[in-house]
Amino acid sequence: MSSDPRANLVANIRVQAHGCCRSGSPFYGALFDRMADDVERLGPFWRLLEPFAPEPFGTVRPLRIIGALHKLVLSGDAPALALHFPSVGGDGDATAAWPMVVTMIGERQALIAHALERPVQTNEVTRSVGLVGGFLWLAREAQLPLALREIGCSGGLNLRIDRYWYQQGARGWGDATSRVRFVDWFRDGEPPFDAPLRIVDRRGCDRFPIDVTTDDGATTLLGFVWPGQDERFVLLRDALAAARPVPVDLEQADAVDWVGRVARVRAPGTMTVIYHSIVWQYLDRGERDRIVQSLHDAGSSATRDAPLAWLRLEPPAGAQSPVELRVTTWPRGDERLLAIAGFHRDPVRWLADG
Repeated sequence: MSSDPRANLVANIRVQAHGCCRSGSPFYGALFDRMADDVERLGPFWRLLEPFAPEPFGTVRPLRIIGALHKLVLSGDAPALALHFPSVGGDGDATAAWPMVVTMIGERQALIAHALERPVQTNEVTRSVGLVGGFLWLAREAQLPLALREIGCSGGLNLRIDRYWYQQGARGWGDATSRVRFVDWFRDGEPPFDAPLRIVDRRGCDRFPIDVTTDDGATTLLGFVWPGQDERFVLLRDALAAARPVPVDLEQADAVDWVGRVARVRAPGTMTVIYHSIVWQYLDRGERDRIVQSLHDAGSSATRDAPLAWLRLEPPAGAQSPVELRVTTWPRGDERLLAIAGFHRDPVRWLADG
């Protein structure tokens, strides 16, 4: 990180531009390059982002701004800008779009200020492939229905895993009529698709939960998908449609406090599963330690009739990849590595006995 805040911000925006180009969104890549040029010239984006200039790349404040503008495009509230956004059939001309982007950050100051304070959320549905393997494994081991409790749930799409279809070869699980389909994503093995997996309750917490049963909530998530990533856009749109009929309890809460409360509330005849996917990196060490301690404390009172599980899809400590699917179950407190996966659209290498 540069000691010069403006140089640090420019470098972070250039990294974002490169990442967009590499990940199928040259339109966004070109917009972010122009944003970096504007910051170097002390233009309006420098004035907007100067308070955040010393921050590390991971806060992605510039992406929050563009995501908010994309939401306006998707909502039909920016018809001129929409002519250039590929996600709504625009021509992808970043040169033509850029003056409108600059104008809109001046005209939509309240919206931009709000967006800058809210994190980027994509609620990656592809992570449900690894998670469903964990749930199937737990259902087979416990022979009990599951009560799902998700940390960092965003819009709760991965609380509705039974509305999607997962298939490996001739075997599968989920809603066979769903348009959200994950076929042959597992490698080296497969989870126990014949396990008696039944979800009886679903709850989640997030610092900024999104109600995806509303048009505004759904468009907020879609706005964070980069134009040009067509498959990802279609997948999220279909997942949002599948999620609407399924109610979930989403609570705006601090993860530490929430886990301390919900891990101790367990119904007889049900396994309570506390889980998260690519959330650990957004919590500081103290928060992580307190969550783990709460889980161990709650696990000490778990029984075979009311067991507790902690399922996590996270990179190992001190590493960025690969992502590991690990589970700890109580009352015994056993830990097991179930699978190796990735952050987004990566296959899942299944390691546990199917």
